[in-house]
Amino acid sequence: MITIKTFTFNAYSENTYVLYDETKECVIIDPGMYEGVEQNELAAFIKQEGLKPVLLLNTHCHLDHVFGNKFVYETYGLKPQFHQGELPILNAVPGYAPSMGFTRYEVSPLPDTFLPETGTISFGNSELTLIFAPGHSPAHLCFYSAADHILIGGDVLFYGSIGRTDLPGGSHQQLIQNISDKLFVLPDETKVYPGHGPATSIGFEKQHNPFF
Repeated sequence: MITIKTFTFNAYSENTYVLYDETKECVIIDPGMYEGVEQNELAAFIKQEGLKPVLLLNTHCHLDHVFGNKFVYETYGLKPQFHQGELPILNAVPGYAPSMGFTRYEVSPLPDTFLPETGTISFGNSELTLIFAPGHSPAHLCFYSAADHILIGGDVLFYGSIGRTDLPGGSHQQLIQNISDKLFVLPDETKVYPGHGPATSIGFEKQHNPFF
């Protein structure tokens, strides 16, 4: 059974997730640590719980979701994995980060392995299914555990809202379509852990999200 630890990091209040199960293997998703104190908080939790990080995943590569990639690589030897279509987004970060006030951005290592649009990834006794849901960014992935009824949704679907679509590679129509066709078909009880803000559920958003 997957346990989820949520951290909220950096000036954008980005949600960083650590998923682990009874084997103590863990996955770090969208590490947003920018300050040293944030890096320490993540590392202290992993050490305290006796976890073994085995995967570093990015739902997408906007700067607030990749700030901590370099730290995770240097600390745990893990290179990020994401869909290849996000590579231009990652490569653009050093060019615009300083103009947004992030002068200490540590350049992320590049993946050895890219994630496909469909398939599964495993850690410990657990499995995550890939759901390809671009619209907020060009090749955004969500990570779904059917066994645990959880979705790590990145910046696709929020509590009462959706991801912004005005950034390069974004598309409002595509985002709405992907949420309808790929997320709203999941069981209502699926708990959605978004890239920002509080968790929600598929059932709640189907009923109450003003964009639908």
